[in-house]
Amino acid sequence: MGVFGKSKANNLTAAEVSALWLQYLGDSMAICVYKYFLNIVEDKEIKPILENALQLAEGHITKITEFLKSANFQIPLGFTEDDVNVNAPRLFSDQFLLFYSYIMTIHGLTAYSLAVTNVERQDLQNYFFDCTVSSKELFQKITKLAINQSKYRSVPSISSPHGVEFIKSPGFISNLIGDKRPLNSSEISTLFFNSTKTGFISSLSLAFSQVAVREDVRNFMLKNVKLAGKDAESFDAILQEEHLPIPEKWDDEITNSTVSPFSDKLIMFHAGFLVNAALTYYGASLGSSLRTDIILNYSKVFTHAMEAGAFSYNIMVKHGWFEKQPNSD
Repeated sequence: MGVFGKSKANNLTAAEVSALWLQYLGDSMAICVYKYFLNIVEDKEIKPILENALQLAEGHITKITEFLKSANFQIPLGFTEDDVNVNAPRLFSDQFLLFYSYIMTIHGLTAYSLAVTNVERQDLQNYFFDCTVSSKELFQKITKLAINQSKYRSVPSISSPHGVEFIKSPGFISNLIGDKRPLNSSEISTLFFNSTKTGFISSLSLAFSQVAVREDVRNFMLKNVKLAGKDAESFDAILQEEHLPIPEKWDDEITNSTVSPFSDKLIMFHAGFLVNAALTYYGASLGSSLRTDIILNYSKVFTHAMEAGAFSYNIMVKHGWFEKQPNSD
């Protein structure tokens, strides 16, 4: 039925199936990741945050299973205990575990907000609202603790303008060469944010490249390290031109372990998830940027992410890891 039509109580629309299905895959992965994290964490302040994240993911899986079963819908396989080795040596520092949680909670909040606007059933709306609230509380705990960490960097501050101003020349936008106008607040925010996230992709790919078993998975991760690293540097370069601070990098928070905590299947899914999320954020940033050089840079990194997404898809299909999402009859 349409948005305002009536449907049976347990029926699921395509949008509802998509939201539940994708969250199931993501949370089943998160359970594997956080079980390993909890086996290596030593910091007594970071550990409760990891426990909270694991508890939320496990609760989500229980609720999603109930929703799908009540609609007589297939439950995804997702990721299981076969995809994690909790006894693997430490691959990440405790600070990186906190940074990882910060980035992934942002992704969760974004997904839940989108799901709320797409689902029609009130019980599902309430469920995703609950997910948003609990993730918001987790995010606040993470940021409160992260502020006191040595590698934490805030988005740059700017001064208040002296009165209301309006743009008087199209040169405000079209200044590819020569003197460039200063970055506005939206451009500073998105450049800093995308540098942080893209740098995270590079560092996580570095860790995965050390432990991947299959050669094609390892080679993909090494390529991702290079491309994501360059893309993060491109964001940093624009910020540095205006003497603005740039985010910290996290490569030195990766140990030299070569024993994988995760299956290659999970590693590739995780990489593909982050690449797809990057496409979303780059697209939104492109729409809020008004300087031509920044627009061109986002177009370039968007292309890089699309290429990485295609490579990750091909590898997952090749090895039989890409679980098919429900489609129309």
